[in-house]
Amino acid sequence: MTDNLEIIDLEEFSKDNKKPPKRKRYRIKVDRDKFVVEEESKTGREILELAGKIPATQYQLRQKFRGGTVKKIGLDDKVDFTEPGIEKFITIPLDQTEG
Repeated sequence: MTDNLEIIDLEEFSKDNKKPPKRKRYRIKVDRDKFVVEEESKTGREILELAGKIPATQYQLRQKFRGGTVKKIGLDDKVDFTEPGIEKFITIPLDQTEG
């Protein structure tokens, strides 16, 4: 069994202004939900699918950093969870308009 000390909570590290260490498990926050991932990075598509935003092409993903900076994440962009300052991820449904 693994204990909670092996899970790095990105939101907590961001609040403490610390760089997350390289570990096997990270707790990320997508909208209001938290998820534990077992990789140091994931693509925008993988994060959206983890959060149940399917199909991922119907959503935009944004990464919020400490201090309020927000960065758009493309579906194929890799997010490195060891990057300092990651607070959470925000999903935005894309409008579907028929032409």
